[in-house]
Amino acid sequence: MSWSRAALWERVPGGVDGRRMLSVAFVDRTGSGLWEAVSVLYFSYVAGLSLAQIGTLVAVSGAVGIAGAPIGGRIADRLPVTRLLIGLQMLRAVAAFALLTTHDFALLLVFASAGSFGDRSANVLTKLYAARIAGPARVRYQAVSRTVANAGWAVGGLAAAGALAIGSTASYQWLLAGNAVSFIGSAVITGLCAEPQAPGRTVAKSTDPTAKAQVANPWRDRRYLAFVATETVVFLDDAVFKIGLPLWTVHGTDAPTGLVPLLMVINNVMVVGLQVPLARFGATTRAARRLLLPLSVVFAMAGVAIAASAAHGATLAVTFLVAATIAFTLAEIIHATISWELSIALAPDHAQGAYLGVHGLAQSVQRSLGPLAVTAAIATGPAGWIAFSAVIVAGCLTQYRLARPHPGRTPLSVPPVTVSEH
Repeated sequence: MSWSRAALWERVPGGVDGRRMLSVAFVDRTGSGLWEAVSVLYFSYVAGLSLAQIGTLVAVSGAVGIAGAPIGGRIADRLPVTRLLIGLQMLRAVAAFALLTTHDFALLLVFASAGSFGDRSANVLTKLYAARIAGPARVRYQAVSRTVANAGWAVGGLAAAGALAIGSTASYQWLLAGNAVSFIGSAVITGLCAEPQAPGRTVAKSTDPTAKAQVANPWRDRRYLAFVATETVVFLDDAVFKIGLPLWTVHGTDAPTGLVPLLMVINNVMVVGLQVPLARFGATTRAARRLLLPLSVVFAMAGVAIAASAAHGATLAVTFLVAATIAFTLAEIIHATISWELSIALAPDHAQGAYLGVHGLAQSVQRSLGPLAVTAAIATGPAGWIAFSAVIVAGCLTQYRLARPHPGRTPLSVPPVTVSEH
């Protein structure tokens, strides 16, 4: 199988609809790249909020967003995914435009929370759409999607950097408006996509007149809940690039401050260049589970490298920080592949939406815990980074045990639901 970029677009699983949904990812993330890098600055310089108010707004809207994942996933098992996605994109657009209309803290809090709810719900539904339209090729599709999304982030981020150079109130407002327009564009493209076929229920006849329909409930599936808990731990690496590396480079090493954006470039280039090629190594559930062992080794190496960057001297600091960036990015790419496959493989076909909604909590909760974890590591010093990586390694090894196939059962699958008829 060729994984060349020349064949990338034509070989996207899902055909025309698959490619259209990739366009949605690009447009959506371009808008997010415009806004998220400057959102805090907008609330400070344009809306005039205090630091305490900004912190409250971010925390509360993030908490509301956590609810979006399971609620959106549950509804998606009952209603067409494309229609829900269109509705959520329009909710995000309205919420973004609404932020432009007021500087009142209470109203900004409401609008930001609505946008956060829509964002986390749409994220789950997009993944569900990919699982349904790509079928067994879902890991490859998600790899292509992540590559396209990162390209969108880069485009939006460059535009945001140009606007920041201007620094006027109007420039911030145009960035926010651009983000809102990207959601409208995403909704329009989604409207062109066909509704994917949802897996049906397995129906079995029962001679027991007292038999009742068994409904899969992810909140009662201890194995899946444990998997989601470990996902929250493994996803902590996300906070390394958003908060950990920048702060550690400046406050914990002798490396020049100008290295920080270069580390972010390394991360982005590696994801764009390697996500699709490396996805082939986790294209099946057994392969994805096996990858957890080398993933734990990579995380351990990343922790050692970032701890070693505290060594005296700019040259040593830069060398180890680059090594840590490469290792953490490689871990990020491998984990993304594993997560896509196991989150679906551990869920029953007929309740994929509900299960993916619960799985979405891992990233949502990590957004709250991640900053605390990396700042604790920074405050503790090199030993803190060793402990940070050790916790993630433990999460990987726990996942390896949880994803072990049960005897006499399809690997990494949950028994199909049985709807009794009598």
